[in-house]
Amino acid sequence: MGTYSIGEALNLLMERSNWKPVIFELRLKEEWAIIVGDMIAKYTRNVLLVEKTLIIYTDVAALKQELLYSKEELIKTINNHFKEMIINDIQIK
Repeated sequence: MGTYSIGEALNLLMERSNWKPVIFELRLKEEWAIIVGDMIAKYTRNVLLVEKTLIIYTDVAALKQELLYSKEELIKTINNHFKEMIINDIQIK
């Protein structure tokens, strides 16, 4: 058995325990306004992360359309924010 730093041990624990998606979803909700800006965050009801698919809930038709058009860019922005591939698709509801 090798030795690990605390950071490595925590990363290993998160990988093996399946906590990582839960932590990403919590961070995504917490940092949503930072990632997308205050205006989009203001009109977003909820965001969920389900198996690398981000589900965004909004009642604003214009925002739904804008999010659909900028879907690929938003995926890149979110993955860059987390410095890891956490989402590969977006659904807008």
